[in-house]
Amino acid sequence: MAYAHTHKANPHWLPPQKQSAIHAIPGEDGLPFVGNTFRMLKDPVGFGHRMIATYGPIFRNNAFGGPTVSLMGPEANELVLFDRDRVFSSEQGWGPLLNLLFPRGLMLMDFDKHRADRRVMAVAFKPEPMRHYAETLNAGIARSVADWGCKPLKFYDAVKELTLDLAAESFLGMPLGAEATKINQAFVDEVQASVTPIRIPLPGSQMRKGVKARQYLIDLFKREIPARRSGTGQDFFSQFCRATGDDGQPLSADAIADHMNFLMMAAHDTITSSATSLIMLLGRNPEWQEKIRAEIADLGLNETGGLPYGQLDRLELTDMAFKEALRLIPPVPSLPRRAVKPFDFGGYHIPAGSTVSVSVAYTHTMPELWPDPYTFDPLRFTPDKVRARHKYAWVPFGGGAHMCLGLHFATMQIRILVTQLLSRYRIELDEGSGAEWQAWPIPRPKDGLPLRFVPLS
Repeated sequence: MAYAHTHKANPHWLPPQKQSAIHAIPGEDGLPFVGNTFRMLKDPVGFGHRMIATYGPIFRNNAFGGPTVSLMGPEANELVLFDRDRVFSSEQGWGPLLNLLFPRGLMLMDFDKHRADRRVMAVAFKPEPMRHYAETLNAGIARSVADWGCKPLKFYDAVKELTLDLAAESFLGMPLGAEATKINQAFVDEVQASVTPIRIPLPGSQMRKGVKARQYLIDLFKREIPARRSGTGQDFFSQFCRATGDDGQPLSADAIADHMNFLMMAAHDTITSSATSLIMLLGRNPEWQEKIRAEIADLGLNETGGLPYGQLDRLELTDMAFKEALRLIPPVPSLPRRAVKPFDFGGYHIPAGSTVSVSVAYTHTMPELWPDPYTFDPLRFTPDKVRARHKYAWVPFGGGAHMCLGLHFATMQIRILVTQLLSRYRIELDEGSGAEWQAWPIPRPKDGLPLRFVPLS
């Protein structure tokens, strides 16, 4: 696939790396122009396991924009994600996939610029805003799940609609109203475009749909910015519009719109995937529904059928089940970077300019780290077992400076959702429900996860 056609590179980017520069590393280049892209899209898990079995835990690949060096295992995760020596660029790693869709989003920033913008955005995730979000989430989730009982439901579709509404209320401070369907479709189009084999926005292509969707969303956010700058709203968007950087100046309208576009996508698409995998696994393991339901009952519900904010962190079994779901189906299966300096790892020399990828999904199922790795067992996350494992054996939220900024928001939303559901219902899956998942770009069940929520007697 032609790397130069995937984006308009920023002037500080290193020039594209030639395939010949990494040919000392074993692997496959695939077909002309497209590399191994179609093979990876067809069966990403099978492709990855075959490459590792054939070439080992360090191998050369060519897909989604150019040659890549794949590094497998927790030590590779620590090297790349912790990035002690500032070797790896997230901007240049994600750029070929996302630069036309989410440019200047937090994930596409590096080093000092990333740290400065992250500090401004972190205002949204301090204790007082989080307490406010908890109240909003509890009310919004209670309203929705009250209508989910007994009728057949495709859970992925239902929870995606819910998480978008919740993200809008929490972060935008406004209902989406009649535009909700169009906004949701715009995010779908952006995310799907990120892995389309055609990397330029040709008429009729998925990338063209994604680029048009991005422009629609950017225009939506920009229309709101002037009023938010002069207002007193306490939602994240309003606070972000009034916030100032290290230089004492507010961020530009372009920067705010780009950050909001990325944040809103992450705040509902990745949470939708994570919630769906957890509910599916609880449906397949009813004994864990009972354990978590008993834990919730012991804490005592409030008048809305939820738990007070201060009680949420006591849901220890719920958290272990959520972590196990994230282990089995991480919402971001792999993490790309680009080496801005040469480095050595595993007996190989990798030159500057090389695209490097670590596999979250593979590390999460390594038998030497996770015995019987495809069995749902939340007790893997008891404190003593966590301490005994490599720190980078479980990385669904990334790590290092780019650790997901919204991980506590995501965890809180899942805790509230599970509390509201299991205190009302028993989860019953249809036969074969969730049997096949689309792995890229964000995992989702191909059948939408048909199920029923049966009211407790």
